[in-house]
Amino acid sequence: MTNTPVCVVGLGLIGGSLMRAAHAAGREVFGYNRSIEAVQAARADGFDATEHIDEALTRAADSEALIVLAVPVPALRPMLERIRKAAPDCPLTDVTSVKSCVADEVRAVGLLERFVGGHPMAGTAQSGWAAGDRRLFDGAPWVVSVDDHVDPHVWAMVMRLALDCGAVVVPARSDEHDAAAATISHLPHLLAEALAATAGEVPLAFALAAGSFRDGTRVAATAPDLVRAMCEANADQVLPVLDRTIDLLARARSALSAQKPLTDLVEAGHAARVRYERFGRPEIVTTAVGADNWRAELAAAGRAGGVIRSALPVLDSRE
Repeated sequence: MTNTPVCVVGLGLIGGSLMRAAHAAGREVFGYNRSIEAVQAARADGFDATEHIDEALTRAADSEALIVLAVPVPALRPMLERIRKAAPDCPLTDVTSVKSCVADEVRAVGLLERFVGGHPMAGTAQSGWAAGDRRLFDGAPWVVSVDDHVDPHVWAMVMRLALDCGAVVVPARSDEHDAAAATISHLPHLLAEALAATAGEVPLAFALAAGSFRDGTRVAATAPDLVRAMCEANADQVLPVLDRTIDLLARARSALSAQKPLTDLVEAGHAARVRYERFGRPEIVTTAVGADNWRAELAAAGRAGGVIRSALPVLDSRE
């Protein structure tokens, strides 16, 4: 199957890394960024980029490219409205860390039929074109949504793009993704901010800080606007896990106050970490995209830890 051209809208860390990875895989890829400095830097590195959104979207429409939204959540609605006017028939995906709210925005502008949500679970605390790396996604889980509306052929396009970028594909429903992301991405950002802010109030702390502080606060170096955007967009899922964490810490505080051991929290946390280190990722190989019940089958496999390492077959069915 001929690879679909890719139009990347937003050339920051993730979008810029995606452009590099797709190009390295031999894909035709072009992109847009509102910052002329980023566009000039991309061009200087040999990539096809423009600061004119209408130019990029017209080209996408003419080539029937897969459009990848790599812009922050607050910028989604205006960008989707531009796509609806200039390239409404193009297949569409995104790389945003929250899936349900993106699907809601896409639905609101009437583009849901051609949309499949995506989220590569990779990143650094840096941002911008210069931070991009074509190897950023190597071996990383890349969620591709299997919601009820998704078209199998568009889903397959997104699957192939993720695989070409070096990732392994994790099929998941958007609501389940958001609940999981709240625990392993958004909550850690909040905890890192709280840890860094607390240490910043103790005069000697930074002088003594070493591995534990460095690792526990790494993501606090992320641009504040990006942290706010992801956590606020997923507030419904973040709140219950934040409440659970506060409850665990409150119990630990009560134990310390009463001079009792911290056994419950420390042993539960240690056990969970050991389970994570031993967590297997069996390969999904038997599902045909477009077959009866394929979405539910893939969602169940992803829920169990399964990943797609090579492209699944796609049936002609439009079920």
